[in-house]
Amino acid sequence: LQENLDRKLFGQHLVNKVVVKAVKGFLNNTNTKKPLALSLHGWTGTGKNFVSKIVAESIYKRGLQSKYVHQFVATLHFPHAHSINLYKDQLQSWIRGNVSICPRSLFIFDEMDKMHAGLIDSIKPFLDYYEFLDGVSYRQAIFIFLSNAGAEKITEVALDFWRNGKKREDILLTDIQNALSVSVFNNKNSGFWHSTLIDRNLIDYFVPFLPLEYKHVKMCVRVEIESRGYAVDEDILTRIADEMTYFPREERIYSDKGCKTVDAKLDYYYD
Repeated sequence: LQENLDRKLFGQHLVNKVVVKAVKGFLNNTNTKKPLALSLHGWTGTGKNFVSKIVAESIYKRGLQSKYVHQFVATLHFPHAHSINLYKDQLQSWIRGNVSICPRSLFIFDEMDKMHAGLIDSIKPFLDYYEFLDGVSYRQAIFIFLSNAGAEKITEVALDFWRNGKKREDILLTDIQNALSVSVFNNKNSGFWHSTLIDRNLIDYFVPFLPLEYKHVKMCVRVEIESRGYAVDEDILTRIADEMTYFPREERIYSDKGCKTVDAKLDYYYD
């Protein structure tokens, strides 16, 4: 996990530190009191899906393809607000059934910012400090939530550091985490809006993904070129990074889409 994050994830010193510490500590603990719950927050393209994939690959031989890894996408699996009660029943049943088969199951919830408010609260009993629920223990399971909610707050902190001449790497988790959890809790579009999971402190870590700078985009491009087996052409690498759009409009520090469109741009240059 540490090696893969060091090699493949750029500009996310907080993520690297928190995720490794949390997952390693949890897996090494023979007497956990509750499942591990991580909530990953930040703009599109900053690495949330990528990190959940790396976590899965570090624990399960088949990674995301493992039958013990379960992914839910809000707009795909829970599209209709009028069916929320049905979704709650299905979700509880799905988690109960899979943890019964494998206590060390991993559940990934993507697009939490598009999930209907109240739906995620249906899994609160599984994340709480119960030894058993109907004869099933959930204490070895891992839950990862991915969300764009709170990204503005994270950018605010990063920008503040940049404008004050401080290094990005000096940002501490304590500089962001409390403000992030409050922001997500009070955001009507977060899926965690007034959620009992936050209210009852059942999320172990709110993990902030900082917006990516120009130099990080170039790192992403370089790794992607190498992974395709091509020699790195510095001219093409720079051209791709230059084609990305950046914000704020005046300073142009952070990539709008992170590293999201790097893949598609490479197809154009290396077709």
